[in-house]
Amino acid sequence: MKGNSEEKLMKTYWMRSAFQKNKASSKSTLIASLFFCLLPLLFLAAWINLAKYACFSSQKALQNNPSNSDLQFPLNCSIWNQTNTCPKYYPTSYKPSNPNPLLNPKCPEFFRWIHEDLRPWRETGITTEMVEKALKTAHFRLVILDGKIYVEKFRQSIQTRALFTMWGILQLMRWYPGKLPDLELMFDCDDRPVIQAKHFRRPDSGPPPLFRYCSDWKSLDIVFPDWSFWGWAETNIKPWRIVLKDMREGNKKTKWEDRVPYAYWRGNPNVCPWRADLMKCNVTDKNDWNTRLYVQDWDKEAKIGYKQSNVADQCTHRYKIYIEGWAWSVSEKYILACDSPTLLMTPRWHDFFIRGMIPQQHYWPVRDNDKCKSLKFAVDYGNNHTQKVIFFFLHHHLKKITKTTIAIDLIIIWYDIFDR
Repeated sequence: MKGNSEEKLMKTYWMRSAFQKNKASSKSTLIASLFFCLLPLLFLAAWINLAKYACFSSQKALQNNPSNSDLQFPLNCSIWNQTNTCPKYYPTSYKPSNPNPLLNPKCPEFFRWIHEDLRPWRETGITTEMVEKALKTAHFRLVILDGKIYVEKFRQSIQTRALFTMWGILQLMRWYPGKLPDLELMFDCDDRPVIQAKHFRRPDSGPPPLFRYCSDWKSLDIVFPDWSFWGWAETNIKPWRIVLKDMREGNKKTKWEDRVPYAYWRGNPNVCPWRADLMKCNVTDKNDWNTRLYVQDWDKEAKIGYKQSNVADQCTHRYKIYIEGWAWSVSEKYILACDSPTLLMTPRWHDFFIRGMIPQQHYWPVRDNDKCKSLKFAVDYGNNHTQKVIFFFLHHHLKKITKTTIAIDLIIIWYDIFDR
């Protein structure tokens, strides 16, 4: 195709009204698969403090750290200044000097779901018409073409979800210049999935390939790491890479056996019935279900600068409770990152990595329809079998992974591999 990248973009992607509408190549499915294979790198690349938008040159990075085998390629331009362009010397390819052999033998468990998520388009490929169907709910369209990112915004997302999601993809490009294929995707930043499978049961129904943060067994939405991996500015939560380091330090403060011997949860119980039901399991004068449950008042926290909402300071109890909110909850990864077994309520939705988790290995399952008794049993069992808990939950995976963090080994393996 002749012309510069902008002309190619116009003829290939969203400005189709002035051009003939051709079906996208069946290679689109392969492109989506390649993009999926790079997903774990997205949040691992989010080491930048989002409060500091000024970047420095790759030459300076080489001078300051010439021995860094995993060189990052920061952009030499202001992210939010649209009048600037990136310099011509910005790298267009990436060849690691010391490829990590641990990347090759086995992919993380969640990779097995990639083919399942893309199954609706396996036979037909992805066409222009399918992509355009996602316009109904999508917040933005993102295109990668010739190593550049283009974004078309359709509507405002909740807070800065869309902005931080775009920023995460940008970080992927700066870590692996020249490695991302040309692709187009539609992204919905709301909570619950909207592409219901029952509406696309015919072979030629053509469901729209729509990315979002979670899905469920009744939907075809494609899961993608949530925006908070790159930071949640409105609640003063830092990018995941920084949070994980803070939590490692927080976990060192109190040994597991010296922690409060109850199950802990803090959150907003008013967003859904099942959280309101959980609050019935709180300690009272008549009953003690081995839980300590607290209401998170976000308005109050905002006024005091979220001083009592630091996730790294919440690893003080022997057990942590995870329960979904209006949909899945971003609190999931922070709860799992404590050196405390996670008591996880039966999930209704899944994000991009929870399907790779194994009950009684990565978490203790809790019955959603009998929360109080199930929580009490789990805590009683753990407190009466502390050596089993220490060995299985706190040491079994640590011998193979890390000496400082239990969390879920899925995330920690990725972190250790890509950050060493």
